[in-house]
Amino acid sequence: MIITELLERNAVLYGEEICLTEINPDIKDCKVSWRDYDLVETNPANKYRRQMTWREFDDKANRLANFLLDRGLRKGQKVAVLLMNCLEWLPVYFGILKMGAIAVPLNYRYTAEEIKYCLDLAECDVLVFGPEFTDRIVAIKDEIPNVKMRLFVGQGRPAFSESYYALTACCSSVNPKISINLTEDAAIYFSSGTTGFPKAILHTHQSLITACEVEMDHHKQERKDVFLCIPPLYHTGAKMHWFGSLMSGSKAVLLRSTAPEIIIKTVSEERVTIVWLLVPWAQDILDAIERGDIRLKDHRLSQWRLMHIGAQPVPPSLIRRWKEYFPDQDYDTNYGLSESIGPGCVHLGIENIHKVGAIGKAGYGWQLRIIDENGEPVEKDNVGELCVKGPGVMKCYYRNPEATASVLKDGWLLTGDMARADKEGFIYLVDRKKDVIISGGENLYPVQIENFLRDYHAVKDVAVIGIPDKRLGEIAAAIIEIKPGFTCTEKEILQFSEGLPRYKRPKKIIFEEIPRNPTGKIEKPLLRERHCGLNLVEAQTEG
Repeated sequence: MIITELLERNAVLYGEEICLTEINPDIKDCKVSWRDYDLVETNPANKYRRQMTWREFDDKANRLANFLLDRGLRKGQKVAVLLMNCLEWLPVYFGILKMGAIAVPLNYRYTAEEIKYCLDLAECDVLVFGPEFTDRIVAIKDEIPNVKMRLFVGQGRPAFSESYYALTACCSSVNPKISINLTEDAAIYFSSGTTGFPKAILHTHQSLITACEVEMDHHKQERKDVFLCIPPLYHTGAKMHWFGSLMSGSKAVLLRSTAPEIIIKTVSEERVTIVWLLVPWAQDILDAIERGDIRLKDHRLSQWRLMHIGAQPVPPSLIRRWKEYFPDQDYDTNYGLSESIGPGCVHLGIENIHKVGAIGKAGYGWQLRIIDENGEPVEKDNVGELCVKGPGVMKCYYRNPEATASVLKDGWLLTGDMARADKEGFIYLVDRKKDVIISGGENLYPVQIENFLRDYHAVKDVAVIGIPDKRLGEIAAAIIEIKPGFTCTEKEILQFSEGLPRYKRPKKIIFEEIPRNPTGKIEKPLLRERHCGLNLVEAQTEG
């Protein structure tokens, strides 16, 4: 079975039930249905609250698939998707898959130059984009001649594009019934690009159905569940967690806000049972509760059964705080990469709350091991590189055989993450391999220092980076973001750091906002550029 068949099953079994609700708090006091967008391009596509049934979802996907086929697109060609989270996003994605093309989601933060780079690298034939990106597409429209079709989703269609609404509305809603098997290519996702331009990660239909099975096994979604999706759908994490809703035929809510008050309000009003948060959002919710901005007694939250976090290491102190306010909730964390079709290749499990701080053990259908620089397994409690193996590993980095060969070894994916396993086999992330700080011959793992510093009452967020030092090569610098309404001094942080072994204590303290990407990861290359001024190795050897 492929994932488009799950959509078709849901359309038959639960056709008139709401499957997706889009909530955009920037637009007030306006409720419209999905049907309002069938033919009228002049209607705004960003209303406050829109809904869609399973049958409408499947119909929309079929209409796009048939339109692309009518225009001469064939299996294996690539269709890029550049949209903010909206009700159109998933039907567009599934329409691409239904006609056998390869879906290519793009990061909504990409610059015009990065968009062009990704379109060229993935050899895209079609671009589906929204109004937020018009200016960026205008800047490159004459430099992407291979993108022969540009479909616009929204109001104010630019002259160089065609209307997604008008064109697909005239097409058949009948399943095109293109034969597709699990080994065929399905999607290209892009790496975060933290070390230069992003790499194109090619996945098959096997990877996508694997993500569905993994998510269902880990979080046991039922028909009565309601999943709140806040992170961007272009990323594997958000979409693969939503696959649990697809598998169970249950409802999901797409929320276009990360404001803590709005998240809690949405959970209450939409009767949400499962929420996937990023570390900063969970912390913001807790801070808002403690400030009195959120009064839990004013909301209906008893149905909220599970909060899980992924995409980055989770400070144990955060979960201890969370459980103080939500003692009856289950907690879970998942680890994954875009190269392993998102979260789930390592999984803590709700039954292992006593192991908070670990990312868990091998996920459903996955294997893992930790190896040294020679590729040999390390002993328990020793640090090495985490490797994973399973049916969701990428096929390759598209058009980059050298990069592929560097991370795929006999079916094993080298993650680039340094980790250790305790005596019970639970895996703890230590740091990214490239983020390890070597100070005076000692390896310092920033995540360990960051987790310690986050326990200080005035600290909202922390990032530890290496900065050049003539004597030690590198020293650890702690960039610290203070909670609103609090004050903090360098002396306070240094005194608190005395709880760390001497060699792990940060030698420099910098107070400023911590930059994070849309999936919650700290943008350490940006911080290194800001505070080192140039490549660290060059800085160490300069002069």
